[in-house]
Amino acid sequence: MRKQITALFLTGIACASVSTSAEEHPVVSGPSTSSELVAEITDADRILFDAVFNNCDLDASQDLVTDDFEFYHDKWGKNADSGAEFLSSVADMCEGRQSGRNVKARRELVADSVKIYPLNNFGAIQIGTHKFYGLPEGKEPVLRETGQFTHVWQKVSGKWKLARVLSYDHKPAQGASE
Repeated sequence: MRKQITALFLTGIACASVSTSAEEHPVVSGPSTSSELVAEITDADRILFDAVFNNCDLDASQDLVTDDFEFYHDKWGKNADSGAEFLSSVADMCEGRQSGRNVKARRELVADSVKIYPLNNFGAIQIGTHKFYGLPEGKEPVLRETGQFTHVWQKVSGKWKLARVLSYDHKPAQGASE
């Protein structure tokens, strides 16, 4: 059941990403946040959403989340207990896209909403607001909802991996059906 709920979440609102950079979306951070950390986390975010949601690149996705990855969502509770469980849901979502069962979508960061803070000897916290657009075949993108996120990134052997996700305060766009 949890796998199905995670697949519904991935399918319904967060199936793709817009390319972003620190220049396109200025980041507000604490005084101990270096510009190097901001650039690294911004890039890791873009790579993750591009591989997992935009391109359904399952090979690239394997190395983007930690083994002990956890995902919490305000509508559905705890969605993933491990990286493997999350990636299984991603594979199901991608299969659904190919079969026409799932609609493509795009995730877009809201300018000036992202904040990044270092976590000493571990990684970083990234918080912000994002929008989710449905991408119906042959039609213009449709804003479906906005939400808040908190990501905990861990640097593992020099590579950034997403370790924890809190996805909350989801609000449907005006006129959007849930």
